[in-house]
Amino acid sequence: MLAFVNVIGGYGQLPPTQTSPPKKPASSVSALSDSKRDTILKYIRDRFGVPDTVKLTFGDLHPSAVSPDFNDATVIVDDGKAKHPQALLVSRDARFLIVVTGAVMELHQGTPAEMEQRIQELFKTPATLKVSVSGFKLSPSPDFRQGTLTMDNGKSKQDRTVLLTRDGKHLVVSDLYNLGVDPREQALHTISLHDEPTLGPANAPVTIVEYADLQCPTCARMHDFLETKVVPRYGNKLRIVFKEYPLPMHDWSFTAAIADQCAYEINPSAYVPLRTAIFKSQQLINITNLRDTLLSYGEQAGLDRVQLAGCLDSKSSLPRIQRDMAEAKRIEVNSTPTLFINGRMMVGLPSEDAYYQAIDEALKGK
Repeated sequence: MLAFVNVIGGYGQLPPTQTSPPKKPASSVSALSDSKRDTILKYIRDRFGVPDTVKLTFGDLHPSAVSPDFNDATVIVDDGKAKHPQALLVSRDARFLIVVTGAVMELHQGTPAEMEQRIQELFKTPATLKVSVSGFKLSPSPDFRQGTLTMDNGKSKQDRTVLLTRDGKHLVVSDLYNLGVDPREQALHTISLHDEPTLGPANAPVTIVEYADLQCPTCARMHDFLETKVVPRYGNKLRIVFKEYPLPMHDWSFTAAIADQCAYEINPSAYVPLRTAIFKSQQLINITNLRDTLLSYGEQAGLDRVQLAGCLDSKSSLPRIQRDMAEAKRIEVNSTPTLFINGRMMVGLPSEDAYYQAIDEALKGK
């Protein structure tokens, strides 16, 4: 998941390592036909926003020591500059996919405390980030139970899925992906376009939905790219819908998101100017000057300072942010910026041409 994101320039929460799952002797591996391999690669490209400029190559299969009904596999991700291996677990019937973030963690006791300790050690989480694992239940595959990994920095929380093998001996930080579900169709049926901050006409043939963190440097570059290059290039052919996705490791992005959504509630036309001002001044904003800075930028965008302060202090726009984050979780958004172009996921800012190509294809109805 995040490994694909990091390869193409995204901003993920947990940095992956290069550790692969444990291997069994390759004596009882189940072969995958070329068509099934192609299906898996297409799913990966659509689900994780891998642009067409990045080459994906399916590697060898090996019987997995994690589960008897899964094989270990590798996809080679080639962005033209370097090649990166990404470890996978693929069910032998090619129905389910697991993207191995970091490594498969071997457990001795299988207790939540041990899981939390292993996650903290593997991903080197900061001491200020509280990690907890809970809520295990049946998953679509009988080989795994799925639970919730919660990351809490004291100001905001974010949940991720973890998978525990049936025997309780291995833990993976990943979702279990159903290869029979079309990611684009799922996105189109899940994303709400009603009552959202928007730039461009509602009847535009191409809609871009962006999930962003206001403290994320790549998000700032993306916003500038959209505002200064994409919008002027495509004009009324394009509509951009903005969603909030503050990440838990950032100390002021959640408050900034509340202010941004307050601007939308007070005066929708002030939303984009305030968002632009925040992104342009990321390096000047800190937790100490945050409130005054947001109020000042809000005034410059045409908002009443007292009204904005009241909304910000009461956090009255919080439900809007919670709604965006819950929606993002349902469509597997795990990093920022993540965009959907007529339902096609694009992650990070791998290149400007990758976005132009995706928009051009959407305009052609592809």
